[in-house]
Amino acid sequence: MNAVVEPIESFRQESRDDDEINLLEYWRILRERQWWVVGTALAVVFLTLVFTLLATPIYRAGSTLQIERDTMKIVAFEGLQPTESPMDRDFYQTQYELLKSRSLARRVIQDLRLPANKEFEKDMAKVDEALAEKANGQAVAASAKQQAREAAMIEIVLESLSIEPIRNSRLVRVNFDSPDPVLAARVANAYADGFIQSNIERRFDASSFAKKYLEERLAQLKGKLEDSEKELVAFSESERIVSVGDDKPSLDAQNLSDLNAALAAAQGSRIKAEAMWAQASIGNGMGLPQVVANQLIQKLREQRSTLMAEYQNNLGTYKADYPNMVQLKNQIDEADRQINVEVGNIRAAIRSEYDAALAQETLLRERITGLKGDVLDLQSRSIQYNILRREAETNRQLYDALLQRYKEIGVAGGVGANNVSVIDRAIAPEKASSPRKLLNLAVGLLLGGFLGVLLAFVLHHLDNTVHDPKALETITGLPVLGAIPRLEQGVTPAQAAADLRSPFAEAYRSVRTALQFATVHGLPRSLLITSASPAEGKSTTAHELARNIAQLGKRVVLVDADLRNPSVHKVTGLSTARGLSNLLAGAGELADVLQQLPNEKLSVITAGPLPPNPPELLAGDGLAKLLAQLHEQFDMVVLDGPPVLGLADAPLLANQAEATMLVAAAEDTRNDALRVALERLRAARARVLGAVLTRFDHKRKGEGYGYTYYAYGGSAD
Repeated sequence: MNAVVEPIESFRQESRDDDEINLLEYWRILRERQWWVVGTALAVVFLTLVFTLLATPIYRAGSTLQIERDTMKIVAFEGLQPTESPMDRDFYQTQYELLKSRSLARRVIQDLRLPANKEFEKDMAKVDEALAEKANGQAVAASAKQQAREAAMIEIVLESLSIEPIRNSRLVRVNFDSPDPVLAARVANAYADGFIQSNIERRFDASSFAKKYLEERLAQLKGKLEDSEKELVAFSESERIVSVGDDKPSLDAQNLSDLNAALAAAQGSRIKAEAMWAQASIGNGMGLPQVVANQLIQKLREQRSTLMAEYQNNLGTYKADYPNMVQLKNQIDEADRQINVEVGNIRAAIRSEYDAALAQETLLRERITGLKGDVLDLQSRSIQYNILRREAETNRQLYDALLQRYKEIGVAGGVGANNVSVIDRAIAPEKASSPRKLLNLAVGLLLGGFLGVLLAFVLHHLDNTVHDPKALETITGLPVLGAIPRLEQGVTPAQAAADLRSPFAEAYRSVRTALQFATVHGLPRSLLITSASPAEGKSTTAHELARNIAQLGKRVVLVDADLRNPSVHKVTGLSTARGLSNLLAGAGELADVLQQLPNEKLSVITAGPLPPNPPELLAGDGLAKLLAQLHEQFDMVVLDGPPVLGLADAPLLANQAEATMLVAAAEDTRNDALRVALERLRAARARVLGAVLTRFDHKRKGEGYGYTYYAYGGSAD
């Protein structure tokens, strides 16, 4: 048995370690509960169809608006369209929110007098009732009633309004839904007109506010400018400050600058004159430029040279006291005197120029010294003057700027070109926009299919029963020796087993084959067949296995060991007057209770009379002795035992039998029941070989379990 069980256990462990999603398993789950999926989908589609047919037709009308950014004015003549910028998104989103604003909705409601429209009579009646209840029987003012109605209408209108921007354009559709197509068109057009009017009014209000604000500010700045200029003039008069220009120095500063220039020139003249005088004051002065350039002196010097030459000529002939010589000497002396006089005059002139230059320099220095004091005094007094002058200039600039802006606003009129225009006005639609029957049915079908699939998986996970051999193997940890197919309605196990080629017969032959390799010596000498709960197919399994093993030429005895609710006699049609209970009680011999099935090499021991306390009989030595006696006469003993849960019989039988096989019914046996039954059997030291799954529906579970089913049906126990 270990040689067969170990490979099966290894395969089972490998399957558990496989974490990949088994899509085929999901498909099997859906096939198992395909009618739940189909039924749920059809139910949802039916409900969708009912609600669609009962729903009130809604008509949608829409007007198309073009919204442009503000134009830039160039010399108040032409407008240039601004280029696109990231700020456009914010601008257009703002416009869309303005279209959905409560203030615009209130304007449309008031323009169309929607509270009085018959379409909203029921809604307005509810508002009036709520207002009356709140007033506690007191009279409600007409204004309060009107406000309450308009407030309620705002919510109704906004719920039916939809703003649909057209992608990659400056167009937007304003849609309104209503059961009345004419009303839908009226409201959509009213929204377009109201949005344009409110846009113009906002611009006009903003312009009026700005103009009024600028007027007030201009008046304030004008007064402030006059006060600052008066204060500047008064300070100038009191301090005797004369301004020759905003960017020019004062008169004293200008004079000081001029005198500094004159002083520099005077210093140059004085230095030049002083150098000339220094040259003229030494020597005979004959090398002075003025002397050399003087024609009179040069003429005198020529005359003297002539006279001196004549004198030297005559000196060789005449003596010095000779009258002619004396006359020549006098003429030479007169020439020298005249030359000296002229040179002296030139020196005096140079001296006079030097003295005049020195006097002029001294005078300029004195005047500059006086002006420096005046300029410093003026600068100290001009600090406050400059403060007052700058304040006056600032006030003048502010006044001029505001005056210019005020004139621009006055010219623009506060309105300018409107940037919103209606492209298409709404018209009353001929067809309802909702409900859309085909779309609703498609959505209902999709939703129903999804809910059906979800319900199938939920039911699968909530289902606590065994579904297939793989699940049985996972729950019990036992090898599955076979899966017995479910029989169709009206077909009995005997009828299905009569056809040796039927899946039912083939399945039990497969179980028989698995049992032949279950132990080291082949088929177990004694095999207890039990289940967790009643009516799971253990009696049919015991009978069919006993028959199939007997067909191998083995001597097999089938013992009905269920002393509480026996069923072997029902399957075989044999008498239950004497049976196992007689043998265990010592009231009969084996030969007296053994019965033979006709046309079969199978012996049967029925349960016999039902004892009052079966566990006492099974717990005695009689069961062990009986099994030993049966082993001597038969090759294999098949025990059809009672259910494990709730009874002590099965554990007692399992302890005495060489092997035990657990039977579970697909879609019937609970997982927890299987686990508890297996724990009880192991606690009784039972040697459980494996499990068999009965009533397995191959058509629901899909392919892969090794059978090709024919048209057999029903169920068996």
